[in-house]
Amino acid sequence: MPSPMPSPARWVRAFRARRASRSRTRRLLERYLVVMVVTALVSVTALLVSYREVQNSAGEMRTRGAPAVQGVAATQLAWLRAHQEARRSVEGKIDTVVGAGARYENQLSAAGQGLSRLYDVQLDGEHGQGVLDTVNGVRTSYSSSLTSGAVKYVRAEDDLMQREKFLEAETLLTRPGTGVVPRLDVLQEHQMRRVDRISSLGTLQQTGWAAAELGLLVLALTCVGALWVLRRRCGRSHDPWLLATLLVTVALAVVPLWATVHTQERLDTARHQLVAIERRAHDRVDLAGSQTYVTDNSTALRGRLAARSWQSWTYYGALGGAALIVVLPAVGIVRRLNADYWRAG
Repeated sequence: MPSPMPSPARWVRAFRARRASRSRTRRLLERYLVVMVVTALVSVTALLVSYREVQNSAGEMRTRGAPAVQGVAATQLAWLRAHQEARRSVEGKIDTVVGAGARYENQLSAAGQGLSRLYDVQLDGEHGQGVLDTVNGVRTSYSSSLTSGAVKYVRAEDDLMQREKFLEAETLLTRPGTGVVPRLDVLQEHQMRRVDRISSLGTLQQTGWAAAELGLLVLALTCVGALWVLRRRCGRSHDPWLLATLLVTVALAVVPLWATVHTQERLDTARHQLVAIERRAHDRVDLAGSQTYVTDNSTALRGRLAARSWQSWTYYGALGGAALIVVLPAVGIVRRLNADYWRAG
């Protein structure tokens, strides 16, 4: 006996159930798409801004921070060494022949050149500019006093006047608060604070990186969820567009972060070296040795802070990856909605 034909009511119920299932699947995929696009935009924006901030900090440390600290240390030591060499010429009784001596002239010239370079790189803004203007003005008075003591008052009967001129020059150089060296110490203190801020990840930067990494994690999980839906409800074992999105998301979460950690390690090392240079500049026992130390470490530090080509390539790679994780999910899910929607349910 033949089986009875399904009633029209059963056909209608089956059609409505299938249609409702397809509608739910479509809405689910659309939600996945919205979440993925919004999350991608937010996370890559935070990522690119945070990465660029770290690279800008490295650039500022390289072009201004390190040269400014090194310049103040070198200028202080050159000035103190010039004064030391002038005293030695007097104590060695050669001032009657060569005055303050060639070494004095060389060191004072080095101090003047250091001041000129500091105008371009100092980190203390208008206050630093004012300090350098004052120190540059004192330089003329210092040179005049010391030259008088080493050239004009060199006879035995001028001994008292010579000592007076040297004391006057030393006062201009080391007087607490107003001398050249104390003024440069204040400038250096302000610069070291700035260097500490440049070389450290601030709260805002840390928040930016946390937001970027969290957003990329959400994006990856959403991508996995969309792949699962396509497999279970649309009969697709995989989708190349979403798989590519997942791979690019993982790369964005790893590579820029690795580059930032590497750059931050270099900044930390540079900060420690600048602290050592600043401390060595206060060693007045062995001025020649301190000068050599500052020069050698400054040269080594410039090499360590030199820009790496991969830093720019990483940024542009992240920029390209950012575009991909916005476009790929949209293409992948829209294609499935248009091509495989009939298989849903």
